[in-house]
Amino acid sequence: MGKLSGKDLISIHNLSREDIDMIFTLAAELKHKLKNNQPHHYLQDKSLAMIFEKPSTRTRVSFEIGMQQLGGYATNLQQQDIQIGERESLPDVARTLSRFVNGILVRTFAHQKLIDLAKYASVPVINGLSDLLHPCQALADFFTIKEKKAHDGPQGLKGLKMAYLGDGNNVCHSLMFAAAKLGVNLTMATPKGYEPDEVITKTAFEDARSYGAEFNILNDPVVAAQNADVIYTDVWTSMGQEKESQKRRKIFAPFQVNSDLLKLAKPDCIVMHCLPAHRGEEITDEVIDGPHSVVFDQAENRLHVQKAILVSLLGG
Repeated sequence: MGKLSGKDLISIHNLSREDIDMIFTLAAELKHKLKNNQPHHYLQDKSLAMIFEKPSTRTRVSFEIGMQQLGGYATNLQQQDIQIGERESLPDVARTLSRFVNGILVRTFAHQKLIDLAKYASVPVINGLSDLLHPCQALADFFTIKEKKAHDGPQGLKGLKMAYLGDGNNVCHSLMFAAAKLGVNLTMATPKGYEPDEVITKTAFEDARSYGAEFNILNDPVVAAQNADVIYTDVWTSMGQEKESQKRRKIFAPFQVNSDLLKLAKPDCIVMHCLPAHRGEEITDEVIDGPHSVVFDQAENRLHVQKAILVSLLGG
């Protein structure tokens, strides 16, 4: 695990294809060990500080339980307790926590806060979500796609068609970076004005060209879904955008993932959602609970992939 040991995980853009393959190989090993009740205390007595400025279910539980299963400890720090930048300066928090723990997980609004924490911390900083990126989610997503759809042999996921329908948000950005590195052809369909960030798009498209992936951004969900191997969606209104929810429901309505849309994709397509889902909005009950859905396999894999990330970065 030496190549990533001691490094931060802020963006998938900073990982190589080999780094991702290594994380996936380790995640598969850890998943096998857990399913077969085999001990894997690779982080015996190591510790993780978890800073949560946004609510969390999957991120908190998977990292906390993951550290426990690896033989380590996780401590949860809520914003009202730590108050970074108010009660204490960000550099002082980073430097102090670095004396106590072996790694810092951050789930926050402003992406710059993650960059600054990584700058001042002397231990690995992991992006558990920011308004710009969600790398742990996207890595777990592509690990799931690999389990379900990978070709035999060295090609792996290369050439698969993935359709992302909805908001060009933090999840979309990280899916772009991961798809590029893995050679997955990605078509994003968003309403006009809700496309992915321009800087992220430029960088991800450059990565895609380097790794032989084809990327497209459209405003038509019907075109995007045609012959897709994977259909992915996310909520139309993310945390911090609640005042826009009524407006967004009207604008995004044509982008709902429903049974009619699935008819456009390949017969064996899989449907993904990072959760939490607003059932009846971006996805229907019939689809999320139906035979094409791998949503809860995807959620479970957050645990296995994040354990692999922890072992890789914290030097197990």
